[in-house]
Parts: sequence; C-alpha cells; structure tokens
Amino acid sequence: MNFNGKYFGFILFLLSIMPHIVCAQDDDSDIIEKILDILSPDLGDEQDYSDIAERLNYYRKHPIDLNNATKDQLQELIFLSPIQINEILSHSLENGPFINVYELQSIRSLDIESVNLLINFVKVTLPTSFQDLTFKKLVQKADHDIMVRIGKILERQAGFSTLANSKEANYQGSAWRVLTRYRYNFSNSLAASLNMEKDAGEQFFDSSKNKGFDFYSGNISIRGSGVVKKLLIGDYALQFGQGLVMWSGSGFGKGSGISTIAKQDFGLKPYSSVNESMFLRGASGTFKFRKLFFTPFFSKKNLDASTTDQGKEISTISFSGLHRTKSEIENKSRLSSTIYGAHIQFNSKRLNIGFTSYQTQFSLPFSIGKSLYEQYDFRGNLLTNLGINYDYNYKNTYFFGEMAHSKNGGSAFINGIMSSLSPRVSLVLMHRRYAKNYHSFFNQSVSEASNPVNESGFYSALSLKFDSKWDLFTYSDFFRFPWLKFRVNAPSSGYEIFAQINYKMNKKLNLNTRFKQQVREENSEGIITHSGLETVDKQNYRIEISYGINDRFSFRNRVEMVRYQKGNSKFELGFLNYQDIIYKPMSSRLSGNVRFGIFDTESFNSRIYAYENDVLYAYSVPAYQGKGVRFYVNARYTLIRGFDLWLRYSLTSYYDQITVGSGGDQINGNKRSDIRMQIRYQF
Repeated sequence: MNFNGKYFGFILFLLSIMPHIVCAQDDDSDIIEKILDILSPDLGDEQDYSDIAERLNYYRKHPIDLNNATKDQLQELIFLSPIQINEILSHSLENGPFINVYELQSIRSLDIESVNLLINFVKVTLPTSFQDLTFKKLVQKADHDIMVRIGKILERQAGFSTLANSKEANYQGSAWRVLTRYRYNFSNSLAASLNMEKDAGEQFFDSSKNKGFDFYSGNISIRGSGVVKKLLIGDYALQFGQGLVMWSGSGFGKGSGISTIAKQDFGLKPYSSVNESMFLRGASGTFKFRKLFFTPFFSKKNLDASTTDQGKEISTISFSGLHRTKSEIENKSRLSSTIYGAHIQFNSKRLNIGFTSYQTQFSLPFSIGKSLYEQYDFRGNLLTNLGINYDYNYKNTYFFGEMAHSKNGGSAFINGIMSSLSPRVSLVLMHRRYAKNYHSFFNQSVSEASNPVNESGFYSALSLKFDSKWDLFTYSDFFRFPWLKFRVNAPSSGYEIFAQINYKMNKKLNLNTRFKQQVREENSEGIITHSGLETVDKQNYRIEISYGINDRFSFRNRVEMVRYQKGNSKFELGFLNYQDIIYKPMSSRLSGNVRFGIFDTESFNSRIYAYENDVLYAYSVPAYQGKGVRFYVNARYTLIRGFDLWLRYSLTSYYDQITVGSGGDQINGNKRSDIRMQIRYQF
C-alpha cells in the first residue's frame, strides 16, 4: 500500500481549514450511532436501521416516565439488558418512586455508560393516560411529523443509458430516490404512519400501469392499559422469544456489549421501515387476561420472486425491493403469502413462558435446488412453525432460551444465561443448535451464518468495568456447520474472537481500541473444489479517539486495518483512516459534520465498513473498497421551530480505476458522488 506524499499534504491542508467551513450534526445522531455500535459492531449496508432510529428519536422527544415505565417501553430502547430492565422496574417498588433520573446511578446493574445513554430517553413526570382521550385532544394535542427526502447519484450510471442495440435504457425510471413519510402520535397511545418510496431507477407516474410510488406502507395502532394492550391494522412486525420462530423487522446478533446476545422480544409493534420484505401486512392485537397475554395475527402480502422455466415453481425470493429493470418488474408481487397464527405468553414477576404457532401458505411451491448443499432447503408451499420460549430472572441472573420445530422439517434450540456477578463484572454463556432441515422465513436468531440453520455453537462473553475510566468487553464464539454450505462442500467449523477496550479520560476525551478475528473454512481455490477446505483467517484492528475542543467543536479519528488470508496464499491488507469534525453549538439553527477519509484495500475480501452520519432516519454504512479518498458533509438548518432542512453531499474518488461499480450501477470514470436533501415539518 502506497500513498503519495501529496495526499497527506492535502489531508493536512483540509484539516487546517475545516473549522472554518464545517457545519454541524445534532447530538441525537451521535447517541444513536453509539447504540448501533453496541448492538452490531460490524455494521453492514444490508441492514436497515431507520425503524430503530425513529423509535429512539421518539423517546428523545417524549421521554419515558420512570415511575410509570412498562417493560415494553424499556425494551424499545434496545441497549438495555433484561437484568437492567428488571432492576429499573423493581426500583420504585422497593425504594419508592423515582425523584430524579440520576437515581439510576444507584441501580446495581447500570454502569456509567448505560446511565449516560438512558438519561437521554427518560424523565420523572406524570404521563397523559389513554382514558383522557377526546376528539379535540386527538387533533390538537397530537404530534404530526411530515418528511420528504430526495437524492441521487450525480454521475450517470450504465442502467440509465440507452444501449446501442436497444431502444430504451435498462432502468425504466429516473435516477432520483424519493421518500415521503407521515407520522401521527398521541401520548404513545394512538399512532399512525405512512411511508411512500421510490428507489433510483424505478418508475414514478411514468405509465398507465404505474400508480406513483413503488412502495407504500402504513398502519394504525392503539396501546391500552386494560384487556386490549395493543391493536394494529396495516403493516406490522412480530418479535417473540429469541427469534427462532418469529422475528420480523430489525434484528441484531453478536454485538460489542453484554446486552445484545439475549434478544428483547417486544411482541407486536408497528412497522415503520422502508425495507420492503421483512414485515407482515394485515391485522394483529395483544390481549391481556390476568397473567396471560394472547397475540393472534393474520397477514396476506405479495413477495417478489422468480420462477422456473415452466413458471409453476418458485426458484428464488428477492428481498431487495428493487423494481428497475423489466425482469425485476415482472417478478414484482409474483408470489402470494398468507400467514396466520398466535402467540400466548404467561408473565409473572420472574418467569415468562411463551408458545408460538403459525402457518405460512404460498401461492406457488418452491422448487428443489440443484446443488447438493440445497437438498435440505424448504420445498412445497405450506410451512407450519411451532416454538416455546422462556426467560427467568433470579436475583442478578437471567436465564433465556427458545425451542422451535418446523413441521415436516427439523428442530432448533438456543439456551443462555446472563449474570451480573458484581457491579463491575458481567458474564454471558449461550449454546445453540439449528438443524440443517429447520425452516422458518422469519428466523433471526443469533448465528454466525446469515441464515440460522445448519449450525451449532457456543458463545461466551465477559464485561469488566475496572473503574470509571476503563472497561473491557470480550467474547468468543465457536461454531460448526454439520452439513454443506454455499462455497463449502463439506462439514466445516470455525471461531470468532472479539475484544474492545474503552478509556474515558474525562468528559472530552475517549479512546476505543478493538480487535476481532474470524476463522472459518471454505472450498479451496483449486479447480477441483471437492479436494478439501482451506482456512480463511480475517483479522480487524481498530483504534478510535474522540475529543472535544470546546463547547462547539469536537473531533473523532479512526484508524482501522484488515488482514485477510486464505490457506497458504499471500495475505491481503485493507486500511482506512478518517477524520470527523463535529460542530455542536448549544443553540444554533445550523449544525452538521464533515468527514475526510483515505482507504487502501487490496480486494473485496479486505473491504472495510464504516458508519456515516446522514440526514435524519437515513443511515449510510458504505464499504470502503479499492484505493482512494472519501469526503462527505452533512448539514441541518432549522428555518423556524418545527421546520428543518437537511443537506448531504458525499464524494468518493478512486485511484487507478476507469470505472466504478458494476452492471447497471457502473459509472465510467473514477468518481462517485451522491446528494441527498430532506425537509421535515413537525406540528
């Protein structure tokens, strides 16, 4: 890896003038970035974080009253562990009502970092009750949020160009991305949402068959305190147990904190993301009968799918949500799915036990895969799923698990224990085993593979708080795949090791170091792939420092390196260094941040992902691949109270490349730039 001296000179020059040109980003994005990093240290561009950010931003504006908080509300904060939630709820019963939010510091399981995050989302006041609803209040006292976002890649991509042997471009629509959304909230008791989105390349009122936006999603939901706890019509998500049987919407696995491994099953929740796949569409509700909670659900929606040559069987389901080309448009809504079932749960102070049963019926059967590793995949058009989940609190120890079975298929189970051994030491142990013929289209349980089947493993994690300045989090995960996988033509195994040290010198200076090693097996690179497996060793090293200059300016610098090696071949290196400058005035209409980074990776295998601040509810996690520089500026301006404008511009310039991207996204040239504008009006 070689960077010419002129680039370092340019970096120094840019850093010297940034304080004069920088705009700022408000505190909310920094808080959410911290939470996302705890939940998933390996952020990727395939995950959608908008629904999480939206709920956290809601509780920033409408903090949870600690004296009237429910388990469901605290679970929505997602960075709290089950032990922490249990102790928060027990505090007022044992010690009387909270007088001040800083009483949280007296709770044994809450460390300083958790308290610092939590105080952004809680308060100590009396809430408005659902019984106080009147039509006048529903109109005048509710919160309305309207947002419009547009953006596009500025360079012309191949998909929008007319080919020499074609009369029209490959992509049928314009290059603009358009999102419009509306939110209604009344005292966290009555809510409604509507999303309308068009991706780049999709049609927008372009033909007689086109009805405007490519994707529409909405719902109306009610929260009550009596028999009817929740009631929802429209698009929704269900999250039960540890995610083996039913977990739609966002899901996380191994994170950089002790709280992430045991999933917080929220049950029924409104779906507010623009991901066009991982949700249910229909009606559901949660009803309380003493200590029993009953959640029936029904969903009927269409899925994008491609069929076999005869058109009578499904070969693959598409989850991209893209409908740009003629083939993507033809595959849109080709498959119909009907889901119906119920979840019933017994809740007591310490013990919760739930049972889930549902059936999924497709309009067409799934075809049998031709590869040997696909022989245990789901086939047919009818799937029945059953599962039992449990969790139990005993003093400072939390037991959790789930057992699942797919009818005419296999079984899966996961069991774990989380214990706060002392105020400074916490431990997690978890074992999982998923059969190769276990099937669930909503399985998001903890796993090494992207699809939690054909896997067994043992995970252990340790969190140490040495003092108010130093803390350590580390985990190890040993896994095995009993059957074949894609690009793995034999049973295989591997392990993953992670360690992170945080040092907080004072309120203005923080240092973070991280190491991760992942070892697994893949087919050899030889022509004869069944000749054996080779070990793939990937190591990540990171150091990050953030420091405040004054009450307006703060800086953040990260250096990250990846070392990738397969078998006895020469190892590859990837390198990333970026500088953030953030300007946060206490009261200013203008805010934002700027980043400048340099990267050098030898191939796709040594790419590095990095989280980037974006306009509200839009989060970028691009892959730094190849060799070049990246720059972006993100700004927010408040025109009047409740009326905000965001503007973001990013540019990636590659060295020694004549094209960027591939297929329809390919750009002739070595630069890729993107612009995004957003307006939000709250009243």
